[in-house]
Amino acid sequence: MKLSDFDFDLPEGLIATRPVSPRSAARLLVAEGDRITDAHVRDLGNWLRPGDRLVLNDTRVLAARLTGERRRDSAQGAVTARIEATLLGPRPDGDWAALIKPLRKLKPGEEVVFSPRLRATLTGIADGQGILRFNLAGADFDAALAEAGTMPLPPYIASRRPADDRDRDDYQTVFARVPGAVAAPTASLHFDTALLDGLRAQGVAFTHVTLHVGAGTFLPVKVEDVTTHRMHAEWGQVSDTAAAEIAATRAAGGRVIPVGTTALRLIESAARGGAIAPWEGETDIFIYPGFRFRVTDALMTNFHLPRSTLMMLVSALMGRERIARIYAHAVTSGYRFFSYGDASLLIPPVPVPENPARRSS
Repeated sequence: MKLSDFDFDLPEGLIATRPVSPRSAARLLVAEGDRITDAHVRDLGNWLRPGDRLVLNDTRVLAARLTGERRRDSAQGAVTARIEATLLGPRPDGDWAALIKPLRKLKPGEEVVFSPRLRATLTGIADGQGILRFNLAGADFDAALAEAGTMPLPPYIASRRPADDRDRDDYQTVFARVPGAVAAPTASLHFDTALLDGLRAQGVAFTHVTLHVGAGTFLPVKVEDVTTHRMHAEWGQVSDTAAAEIAATRAAGGRVIPVGTTALRLIESAARGGAIAPWEGETDIFIYPGFRFRVTDALMTNFHLPRSTLMMLVSALMGRERIARIYAHAVTSGYRFFSYGDASLLIPPVPVPENPARRSS
């Protein structure tokens, strides 16, 4: 299985740098097996039925991009340097891994002041990343970071424009609850309160899980044989309640539909034993064609980067040839791509996996 199997031509003009408003006005490509329908996210209920369950990732994106100042004494007096840091994720000891620019201007033991409340000391360097120890922790750290930082927009947006105050709302889901992500679960950005209320009234159920999306989600695949690729790890949790809700839906013959690849990867991690179960920890699950889905019946997701692990995931769900046709339709129809782009609802031609409760109904 080659990396080139997951490539396609994407015109730069289709890369979205701002979301549409309202959120549910984004376009929605619905693929039911080989049938493709063009719709809008607000129409999602047309393809859902009572008893279906949407699985939502309630992680909250941190304002993880920081600009600060390093001070150093020299023979000529105090000198300063501007330091930029993008937090990548917390370590078990409470320090944070970060991309630091320019890293050469910061030595272990030196401090960077990001705001009157927030500062950090470089404790080490590993794999080209800096390790930062902040002066605050817990809720105090979260509050100071929210004040000092900006939203960590994906590289393909950040290269076109800087983050601004609009992104503090746009790049956060309406149900974000647990701080810890440095990238948004972007399929969930399309949901607003009106859409959630309408689906709930229709009999669609919701389950919240938490997976803190890391910057590793944007890392390119560098191996030609994709089966040898190693995924980055991300922390997630499927609570007792969430696992029970998902199990009950499957037992009743309803469909379990994760919103976003992060929610899908998490519930499939929690079902590696064969059935969904409570789970907490770091997952590096890599889903590519040939993967056996245990709890996922369909997926709502945005349109992904060529040659990415997310293209491999949707190909595992729908089949490579079918995904190629879906993406060709999206390109020719002018769908907007990536984090602030449009969405797709991918429904395989048969349940994945076969649901015995539905088969007997």
